[in-house]
Amino acid sequence: MGVSAGRVSLWAASLAAVLTLAACGRDAEPDAPAEPTGSSPTTTSTAAVESLTLQAIQRRGRLNCGVHEGLVGFAYTDNRGQWRGFDADFCRGLAAAIFGDPEAVRFVPLTAENRFQALQDGRIDVLWRNTSWTMERDTGGQLSFAGINYYDGQGFLVRRSLDLASAAELNGARVCVQSGSTSALNAEDYFRSRGIEYEAVVLPSEEAARQAYGREDCDAFSADISALAAARTTLSDPARHVLLPEVISKEPLGPVTRRGDEQWTAVVRWTLNALILAEEYGVTRANVDEQAEGARDPRVRRLLGVEGEFGRRLGLPATWAADAVGAVGNYGEIFERNLGAQSPLDLARGLNAQWNARPGGLIYGLPVR
Repeated sequence: MGVSAGRVSLWAASLAAVLTLAACGRDAEPDAPAEPTGSSPTTTSTAAVESLTLQAIQRRGRLNCGVHEGLVGFAYTDNRGQWRGFDADFCRGLAAAIFGDPEAVRFVPLTAENRFQALQDGRIDVLWRNTSWTMERDTGGQLSFAGINYYDGQGFLVRRSLDLASAAELNGARVCVQSGSTSALNAEDYFRSRGIEYEAVVLPSEEAARQAYGREDCDAFSADISALAAARTTLSDPARHVLLPEVISKEPLGPVTRRGDEQWTAVVRWTLNALILAEEYGVTRANVDEQAEGARDPRVRRLLGVEGEFGRRLGLPATWAADAVGAVGNYGEIFERNLGAQSPLDLARGLNAQWNARPGGLIYGLPVR
């Protein structure tokens, strides 16, 4: 379901004053890098602080979104060359919130090692690529985490023929891990704290680690459990491989922006939050227009731009949240088609269930008010 004509017209009117007429088409190359810092903190009670990043995106006519090079369920290209996946859908939702058009986005595939440099250089506006929020990254002075859209943890994938019941039985094993990520460090912590000898087989990319495991160059593959589930689907006989029960780390994954433009970080944060709240309030891709027209719940009315000036606070149209939901659905819809029962991964919601579900998870929408 697309964005309705009524919301598009409102979007067009609200952005007319800030869009330029420069011929900078959506597919024009090269893109001008987004400004690396924010602007003056001057604001009013309802108007947004000007975001240089948002202004650059609006002039350019599209969002540049950094994603994984190819991770089934999260970000990958289908047989028609179209980007699909959990993270890709959040990029489209953000583009819809800004432009009213989920296709106003350019996907930039990045490795674990070059993802942060691409963000700092302004080649991308937001990094939405299974990136863990850690203290080192948060306090380094260059990155801002806008929220968490997936709670993960690191585990181990092994061949069923090894007949292992626990990662503690991997004494002397060769363990494939990816460089430039937290995986190698987490594995080292796990084995060192238990006095278990092992051999780390460090590969330059997740794909290389997956291929090395498939060639039996290592006995186990250690990465985020979601990545292991995706890797298993690509092996010649997935049933011959099993995830061990241990979860050896906490991996809160979410979008990252450049430090220095807090208003742009707020745009990313509240778009993610709006998609989470939409699920909590029962607003779906199919009923968002009906809800915008007839909802009596004041929380829904504020979320969908019927009451208040919350879009203006972000520098976005009043219908920003409705446009995002209408384009990609709510958080639960995004999860189910990419990672859940409607997908090859068939992952349970687990920690990624809403806080008020039964059983409850950690997904919790902040109030729009």
